[in-house]
Amino acid sequence: MSLHFDILTLFPEMFPGSLGQSLAGKALERGDWGYECVNIRDFGEGVHKTVDDTPYGGGAGMVMYADVIEKALLSIQPQLSSRRRPGSGVGNKKIPDQVRDDSMRLIYLSPRGKPLTQSLVKELSATPEITLLCGRYEGVDQRVLDAHGFEEVSIGDYVLSGGEPAALILMDACIRLLPGVMGNEATPDEESFSNGLLEYPHYTRPAVWEAADGQAYEVPEVLQSGNHEKIKAWRENRALEITRKVRPDLLK
Repeated sequence: MSLHFDILTLFPEMFPGSLGQSLAGKALERGDWGYECVNIRDFGEGVHKTVDDTPYGGGAGMVMYADVIEKALLSIQPQLSSRRRPGSGVGNKKIPDQVRDDSMRLIYLSPRGKPLTQSLVKELSATPEITLLCGRYEGVDQRVLDAHGFEEVSIGDYVLSGGEPAALILMDACIRLLPGVMGNEATPDEESFSNGLLEYPHYTRPAVWEAADGQAYEVPEVLQSGNHEKIKAWRENRALEITRKVRPDLLK
């Protein structure tokens, strides 16, 4: 198996979700990737398996316990109890860096995290084992993130009700880059963000299509020319035009 996800969540039934369908689903059946869900509530406190409490300092929402999350984490990665990741720390106290294990990544899905970019996706897809922490409510106690050196990753500038949808998106982006999943190995190199630009437009048959309003739309003539050099130049120009119009920040 080339890629495995351990998912810490209060809602394991949300997985694999859409990833059990189509190309990702077939890749799962083949064993190209796999996953295991750990229900954080199984490690909750008391009869009611409590996993959260009110935040210190006041404020809205509930915060998930650090010790409950750590127990869930150590149930799948017991060696983490004696190892700290580079850059981890507790409060203002820095824990000395140790040798980083590049075969494993610990990621907390959070709107305050670094953006999930295509370059990061490529990096993650080459990592054999990824642990994803899905928070709920107001979030998780910062101390468990510090103690184990979780990376915080965001899928966009908005807030979700929980980390599970974000985890599915991250997983989908990584899985599709695994060898053999998409079929055409050249496809990722031509997609949006692969070269810093948004992707060019696509067309298929018929060459002339009449919309419901009666207006006819034609495929650009250059794409029907068979001239590969001109087609390549047209695609590059269109990609640049679209990026300049929609995402000018990428050109910086």
